[in-house]
Formats: sequence, C-alpha cells, structure tokens
Amino acid sequence: MLNNNRKLLPVIMLGTVISLAVASGAIASLPDADHIVSQKGKRFGPGDVALHVGEHITVVNDDDNFVHQAYVEAETFAFDSGDIEPGAKAVITFPTEGDFTVLCGVHPKMKLAVHVR
Repeated sequence: MLNNNRKLLPVIMLGTVISLAVASGAIASLPDADHIVSQKGKRFGPGDVALHVGEHITVVNDDDNFVHQAYVEAETFAFDSGDIEPGAKAVITFPTEGDFTVLCGVHPKMKLAVHVR
C-alpha cells in the first residue's frame, strides 16, 4: 500500500502544478480593478486618478441629499453624465491619452484630475 502511495505522489504533484499554472493564468487575464470615485460633500474622492487608455472610472453619488453631475470637455474627448441622483452612478471610459478634468455641473468647485497614459 505504501508503494502505491509513493507512485501516486508525482501524479498528484503534477496535477497541483498544472492547476496552479492554469489558475495564475486566469488571474493574470482579469481586467484591471474598477476605479471608484465618490461624490460627497461637494468633493470628488479621490481627487486625482491615474488610468491606462481604455480604462474607466465609476463616479458614485454618495451624498444623501445632493444631485451631482460629471462632465469632461476636452479637445479629444467629451462626456456628460446628466444628473446623478443620490446613490446612482455614472461610468466614464477614457479612450485617449491625456490629462482631463472631470467637473460637476451642479457644484462648479468640484474637480477631479484624471491622468490617462
């Protein structure tokens, strides 16, 4: 019986190595984490985000009583969320490289810097 177990050990180890290789490949191919940006207290949090071309941010209105907006106006890219009600969200995908400012149309002092490389 002990001899049979020793013969199975290399097979078990090979299976484990193959399973780990497949799992690590699956993990490596997962998309980048979502970049969550909060709108609360007339501020974006965080106030600065770095992305790669094609990535997105999800802007979430975390205020209980304020409606917000999120818009970008640049030469190469424009976006306007319209009203973002409390608890709602808007997704902004950045298709080009550059430095962008996301503003709130309701609260003009709210600014989010987005750096896309």
